Amino acid sequence: MFEKLYARTMQLAAGRRAPGALATVSFAESSFFPVPPDLLLIPMCLAARDRAFFFAGLCTLFSVLGALLGYGIGFFFFETIGSAVLEFYGFTETFAEFQARYREWGIWIVAGAGFTPFPYKVITIASGVVGMDVLPFVLASFVSRGLRFYIVAALLWYFGPSIQGFVEKHLALLSILAFLVAIGLVVLLKYGL
Repeated sequence: MFEKLYARTMQLAAGRRAPGALATVSFAESSFFPVPPDLLLIPMCLAARDRAFFFAGLCTLFSVLGALLGYGIGFFFFETIGSAVLEFYGFTETFAEFQARYREWGIWIVAGAGFTPFPYKVITIASGVVGMDVLPFVLASFVSRGLRFYIVAALLWYFGPSIQGFVEKHLALLSILAFLVAIGLVVLLKYGL
């Protein structure tokens, strides 16, 4: 199943409707779709390097809009839709434990997961289930998703095709490292200055 979705996503990246497909995949990935938008973002940035930052902005905007759908699924439809999505991704058993931690560390979980390859739809649904305040949820989503997509776009814009393999192979590690650097800067600004 995932191979077919991946193949279809790669076909979309080459077409003239690619920006619309990127917006759609970014929106859907934040609430229910298993294919990350990076699979479209990377080839699109390489094909039109002068539009790389536009593509990153498109990814960010529609990812956050999709996150609001995920939030709504968790808030209004957890029993019918949200639990089925969590079951599909294998997070049903650990969700109760996760909810307890989420109530305490919610904004940091949203920021961290939005930046890493962790399935963001789990976080958006969980945010709705626990009733996280919408404004911090949206802000954390914009910052974390924006950083993730703009870093990928910037690397591809600057280095071009020579970095494509490296980014694709190490996207998870790069995302985690950039998130740790961002957390370090926040701590340094808060406590060091």
